[in-house]
Amino acid sequence: MSSQPHILVVEDDNEISKLLTRYLRSNNFRVTVAPDGRDFDRLLTDNRFDLIILDIMLPGEDGLSLCRRVRAQSSIPVIMLSARGEDLDRIIGLEVGADDYLAKPFNPRELLARIRAVLRRTSETAAAPARPEGVRQYRFLGWTVDTIHRTLTNASGARIAITSAEFDLLHVFCERPGRTLSREQIVDLTQGRAVGPFERSVDILVSRLRGKIRLGPDEPSIIVTVRSSGYQFTPQVEAA
Repeated sequence: MSSQPHILVVEDDNEISKLLTRYLRSNNFRVTVAPDGRDFDRLLTDNRFDLIILDIMLPGEDGLSLCRRVRAQSSIPVIMLSARGEDLDRIIGLEVGADDYLAKPFNPRELLARIRAVLRRTSETAAAPARPEGVRQYRFLGWTVDTIHRTLTNASGARIAITSAEFDLLHVFCERPGRTLSREQIVDLTQGRAVGPFERSVDILVSRLRGKIRLGPDEPSIIVTVRSSGYQFTPQVEAA
């Protein structure tokens, strides 16, 4: 098996796809290109990819719809691209499950840095030994967070689908229950990068995570917003 991460670039602009292919291959990645949703579906069926770079503006089915379909059945990380660079595009992309977002025109080095950061987070599961010393699970209100296999299980024992970015956020909260964490702290703890001037990724991730760990439709969220400060994870957490 190749040690090179395999990236699917979904981009209809031939010049951009060629540029990304050359640049990523020169940085030790395998690259496959899909110009539209039809090729995207075919390639996903026939190949295993480590990450998807997905343009929003595509002929036929757009990137937001493709991301939504991927996220419904897989946790493969997705970085979205948009020529418009509007804040609304960023918010919608994150809402449908993207792990990160980059506006065109972009510096290929910045995209490379974000790819490596996302892959570093998602590779922890495969890199971890089966039963390392100090294995820890976090439990709260019947839920279990397995930090080795990076899984989330509800009180009924059912495994809940969770993306890498969502798991990293939940892990941070479980390590610091009852503490109010600012958006800047959360981004630094989960992604190791500075918060951008229009950074909304934390708000979107919190919203997605709230939807997955809500105790019931009429129950209050266990992740509360602390006005002008950030977010607080309220339940008592036990480490096992």
